[in-house]
Amino acid sequence: MVARLFSGVLGIHPFHSQDVLVFEADPIAESDATDFSKNVSSCPGYSLNSLQESKFGLVAQLSLSGAPCNAFGTDFEDLTIQVTYETDSRLRVRIADSGNKQFTIPESVIARPPPPTTSFTHSSDLVFNYEPSPFSFWITRRSNPDATPLFDTRLSSLPKPPLAPVIPDDNSTALDGFPLVFEDQYLQLTSSLPLDANIYGLGEVIASSGFRRNVASNGGSIQTLWARDIADPIDQNMYGNHPVYVEHRFNETTNEAQSHGVFLFSSSGADILLLTPPGASQSLVQYRMIGGVFDFYFFSGPTPHAVIEQYGALVGLPSWLPSWAFGFHLCRWGYISINETMEQVQAMRAANIPLEVMWNDIDLYHAFRDFTSDPVSFPGDAMRAFIQELASHNQHYIPILDAAVPHPTNATDVYDPYIRGHELDTFVKNPDGSEYIGKVWPGYTVFPDWFANDTQQWWTESLKNWSDEGIEYSGIWLDMNEISSFCQGSCGAGADLSNTSVPFPLPGMPGALVTDYPECYDSSVSGPSGNVTVNGALTCTDSILHALLKRGEGAGGEQGVNLNAPPYAIHNGIGDLSINTIATNATHAGGFAELDVHNMWGMMEEKATHLALQQLQPGKRPVIIARSTFPSSGKWAGHWLGDNFSKWEYLYYNIQGILQFQIFQIPFVGADTCGFNGNTDEELCNRWMQLSAFVPFYRNHNERGALSQEPYRWDSVANASRTAIATRYTLLPYWTSLFANASLRGTPPVRALWYEFPTEAELFSVDKQFLVGADILVTPVLTPNVSTVEGIFPGRGEVTWRDYYTHKVVDVSSNGTATLSAPLGHINVHIRGGSALLLHANPGYTTTETREGPFSLLVSLESNEHAFGTAYIDDGVSNPPTESRNLTFSATAGQLAISSNGNFAVEQKLQQITILGVTADPTDVSVSGMTAENWQFISELQKLVIYNLALDLNGAQIVSW
Repeated sequence: MVARLFSGVLGIHPFHSQDVLVFEADPIAESDATDFSKNVSSCPGYSLNSLQESKFGLVAQLSLSGAPCNAFGTDFEDLTIQVTYETDSRLRVRIADSGNKQFTIPESVIARPPPPTTSFTHSSDLVFNYEPSPFSFWITRRSNPDATPLFDTRLSSLPKPPLAPVIPDDNSTALDGFPLVFEDQYLQLTSSLPLDANIYGLGEVIASSGFRRNVASNGGSIQTLWARDIADPIDQNMYGNHPVYVEHRFNETTNEAQSHGVFLFSSSGADILLLTPPGASQSLVQYRMIGGVFDFYFFSGPTPHAVIEQYGALVGLPSWLPSWAFGFHLCRWGYISINETMEQVQAMRAANIPLEVMWNDIDLYHAFRDFTSDPVSFPGDAMRAFIQELASHNQHYIPILDAAVPHPTNATDVYDPYIRGHELDTFVKNPDGSEYIGKVWPGYTVFPDWFANDTQQWWTESLKNWSDEGIEYSGIWLDMNEISSFCQGSCGAGADLSNTSVPFPLPGMPGALVTDYPECYDSSVSGPSGNVTVNGALTCTDSILHALLKRGEGAGGEQGVNLNAPPYAIHNGIGDLSINTIATNATHAGGFAELDVHNMWGMMEEKATHLALQQLQPGKRPVIIARSTFPSSGKWAGHWLGDNFSKWEYLYYNIQGILQFQIFQIPFVGADTCGFNGNTDEELCNRWMQLSAFVPFYRNHNERGALSQEPYRWDSVANASRTAIATRYTLLPYWTSLFANASLRGTPPVRALWYEFPTEAELFSVDKQFLVGADILVTPVLTPNVSTVEGIFPGRGEVTWRDYYTHKVVDVSSNGTATLSAPLGHINVHIRGGSALLLHANPGYTTTETREGPFSLLVSLESNEHAFGTAYIDDGVSNPPTESRNLTFSATAGQLAISSNGNFAVEQKLQQITILGVTADPTDVSVSGMTAENWQFISELQKLVIYNLALDLNGAQIVSW
């Protein structure tokens, strides 16, 4: 719920030019922009000297090899390169100015692992190689030294410049040369890639090419790094910034595959270009940064899981989540009172659709002010009673918290969070030391400065006071933290601070009514109802559907060309870097300029909020959902995919977003189910409620003024939701085990198909299906007006896939695909042969009720009659977990062994065991040496069900048949 809805969609600029007050920044190195050549062809590169080797790596000096070119800034004459073999699988290559004038991310902001005390220079699978003049380097594998390097900056490995614009309509993609460029306002480094390489990651982005990044089509693509408040654009920069990618290489000759990762540890605004020049025998990745230093980390993998885990070991593993976070969440911008909010809770229960967490958007606030509730529509005492009533039913409450803090309108306007923050000097400043004043929902605002000494104390106090006043939250929703401001520059100086109106109408108000019909609906044909059927006929006609399926190709919006400073214009989708955010010359404590730290603001707010909740709710796992993210955000928060649209293409984009954030080590992620912007319809919401039941964060949320889309609004959606949520709650032990592995090791809970089948090249671009863990394959319907869906089943005939609901084996064609029945209300889910899943036997209305019931076990034998699985169990609340239990399920021919280790006492019993793939009718069944009386064999499904059990999971068990 944010302003870019109006700037990006309606074309209304959310700022008043007459309000602007811009301070001139002092550049690090004084240079007149007219002196910049804006061409790197004459840049001389650097030469290596003064090399010193150690058991941990090397340090050397790099000296400019000729006259400065000053392409987009002033060249540094002297650089220092430091190469450190940090582990057997992680190599760091850091190139910085020797005078340490450029910004680097402080350890206090993102802690890194301590320097190594053991030498890995001869055991690491990664090897640093270099040429001294002109200096270049390349990274190879020790295990395969003759293979194409993983990263290669040598001029001989790159196309011969100059090259005309590689992306035809973007002159900035002309490649004048590939020297190492290191200037105060511009850094450039280029590596070759295999032709049309398999690249995944780099974000945050909704890529028209899908989860696999476009390296070659129409020349390639550009990932811009600049946090931006904008309603989910396509192929543009948006909320978060993650300069990390996984590359996957497959050798068809040897049928071997390996993955590796590359991470640039920088908060600088940047363009990362993935390009393939016409006729070239290779592709390339080029980094263009407007500040900072080159601080690269390379991860050897060799599996995609390992790369992601190795990245997590560097930036921090995801925080532990309470089990209730995996329930169904409901929100809306437009629940205008506590009564309307309570009505949703009551309506959901009346419809018997499970509701775990109720949310409120900015409607909660008094005059849109953080840390308040409206005394009339959301009075504090009534809110306290409502939230406590939720808690009595094992439900929870999460409110929104915007990034901007209101600046009081006059001396009689008493707003304690501002007064206390001003006293403690916790707000971002102008270069002259005055408070930087922007404009957001409550009018003129200030912004917390996370670098200031007392900001953490102030933030924690404010959250405590809010809770004490009645908003007894279970978690926090952080919005607008790119950071967003509706005016350009520090716009409050000399302005009328009593004017608290926003400079554009809100959705649903006159001038901004949400009147569009749902997608794939033609009112001229079907009338004004907007229903999925009229008189029994589908309203989504073939002609509309044909036009719909052509959409979503190419860039979607403005071209970023009007940048004033720094001299190199990154491709910021809205142009100037200070539009819709605070100015790049705003100043933080310690003298840090916003230009250098902009991309980290959201992550630093998430960290501060997490630390505050740990103090205010000791021993409990914080739940924080945030919009703008940065490397290490997953240590502190989860993420929703922003202000998407109620359109079928965004149902599809949902999947790539979830897969991206698994790489980024922010696995607790999901989209606004049924869509945020615009009007959804019954069919789209039906399909979306099903899909979201199989992603980590499950919330239905939409905008003010649009059609209501709670799942009880349509009978078909209500039915689909009940079924999907029951399945989700049944799978909760699987979900919580996957997230325990994420918090302990960084293993991604949701996976692209090729992660598990890395030598099957036909899977490398598949992103319309996904895996939950290794064993659950989800094949959603992503288009309207269909009752079947095509799915690919990995394994090339060597893996058995069974329908999750019916337990039937899928009949797969010779090319590995199958056409699946998918009537409205049904999502196809399949279980992998060789898996064993611990489940909840009786899904309840809440996760607490579900967890109180017994367990069941589903074993899907592979053709060799083997299966294996694990489960992690704890109390689902304690932070960090103090007691836990690990279960292992191992099946061989005719026997299932259950082992149990740990100190957590599991009270619930194992009630039922279902074993699929039993080829012969059993003559007898025994459980821990005792003959089982209650069992059934269904021969056509090769299904053995042992029921009415009461097995203790705190000890070992043996089941034989």
